[in-house]
Amino acid sequence: MGTTLSITDTAPHLVDADVLVVAVCTGADGPQPAPGAKDVDDALGGTLTGTLAALGATGETGEVTKIATGGRLAAPLIAAVGIGAADSGDAPIEPEVLRRAAGAAVRAVASPRGNGQARGRRIALALPARDQVEAGAVALGALLGGYTFRRYRSEPAGQAALTLLASSSHAAEAVRRAEVIATAVVLARDLVNTGPSDLVPAEFAAQAEQIAAEAGMGVTVLDEQALAEGGYGGILGVGQGSAHPPRLVRLEYAPPQASKVLVLAGKGITFDSGGLSLKPAKAMETMKSDMGGAAAVMAAMQAIAALGLPVRVIGYLPLAENMPSGTAQRPSDVITIHGGTTVEVLNTDAEGRLVLADALARSASDSPDVLVDVATLTGAQLVSLGPRVSAVMANDDALRDAVVDAAGRAGEAMWPMPLPDELRKGLESSVADLANVAPDRNGGMLVAGLFLREFVPLGVSWAHLDIAGPAYNDGPPHGYTPKGGTGAATRTLVQIAQDMADGRL
Repeated sequence: MGTTLSITDTAPHLVDADVLVVAVCTGADGPQPAPGAKDVDDALGGTLTGTLAALGATGETGEVTKIATGGRLAAPLIAAVGIGAADSGDAPIEPEVLRRAAGAAVRAVASPRGNGQARGRRIALALPARDQVEAGAVALGALLGGYTFRRYRSEPAGQAALTLLASSSHAAEAVRRAEVIATAVVLARDLVNTGPSDLVPAEFAAQAEQIAAEAGMGVTVLDEQALAEGGYGGILGVGQGSAHPPRLVRLEYAPPQASKVLVLAGKGITFDSGGLSLKPAKAMETMKSDMGGAAAVMAAMQAIAALGLPVRVIGYLPLAENMPSGTAQRPSDVITIHGGTTVEVLNTDAEGRLVLADALARSASDSPDVLVDVATLTGAQLVSLGPRVSAVMANDDALRDAVVDAAGRAGEAMWPMPLPDELRKGLESSVADLANVAPDRNGGMLVAGLFLREFVPLGVSWAHLDIAGPAYNDGPPHGYTPKGGTGAATRTLVQIAQDMADGRL
């Protein structure tokens, strides 16, 4: 990760930095200093809020206003970021408000040209960091806000140096955790942003092996021959049209003190053309992101291992490239999923559920206490919930609600959705055990969840996360979220493992 973070308890007006970030709130008479900004206001002779008001600042969430300090502070530039209304000076501030504020500020000032290219600029964060929660939120938001993807740029990546103004006695552990999680999210973002010709299934599997070796995890990779021998018809069927054969990766983190088993499965379509049910050309432009679920699982497992959580976690990455060719699977082909269930493939663009079906069925041998899959599964998710809110479905309402709660605490917006039994009838096939799509497009996100439910091992609590919209930001950056790959669901998966370790789940 190109961004570094340190801690200091130096007074804000004395800290040696290129930019000093402070927070301001909305008030009845204009922007007001938030905790951490009083020292700066005093150094400026009490003119901070007046200057901001004269520049049109309001203190609204995410608003960033830059002020030259004129030599009255050690830093030559102040970046005042809005955090919205505040209850009182001593009331805790919502962690997600601080994450987004820190991310927005760092994005705005990481480069002298303000284009988000970090070039060694030193940024001091005098945002509210009065306890572990606030310090961790500021640290994580700032680290994620400093993200840039430079692999294909001719100009090399720079490095932003962040300094959090806080007491190390309460901030050190929170910052360490933030660094671990940020590193994982950056890994997921980098994987999603990588061009699909550079991340074919075999290369993705090789990167998983490298991550596993570095983290001390076990890893098994099944190639196309082993997949055929194991009866993984979903992964093989989706991948048979590509010159790049599919893979199934199994990662395992198994600390000796673990008493619970969490299994994660992430959809890993390294590029999705739609197969013979070809997508429109415009719809393919972001389909390098169709492995966002697998990226989130691999990244989350890296973080879980780094945090040393006392939970056994197994991650499945079913990897395939969905391409049209003379060898591609055809609409009306019948395939056999691992374990024996047959599926009539009516639409080859409903491929993610086929590779996940193999992984879910395979998980029976792991005897999971909790099984969670995550996938950029349906366009219907985007229609239903928009580009920033993921969907959660489950065969257990308590688990569904627990996952939504974990996501909220992790800072990711997810919404509980039902699995109506009456929609299951649409998956009936006249020639196989079930079809991969229903004839009626209505409720497509829920129908996909119902299809996956068919492959969940008997008696296992299972949740399905559809992250089709949130996994890739096709619009302008916001808060700590860049344009492109977002790393969606990575933090939620880590939080689920943490909740299991804490006995909360």
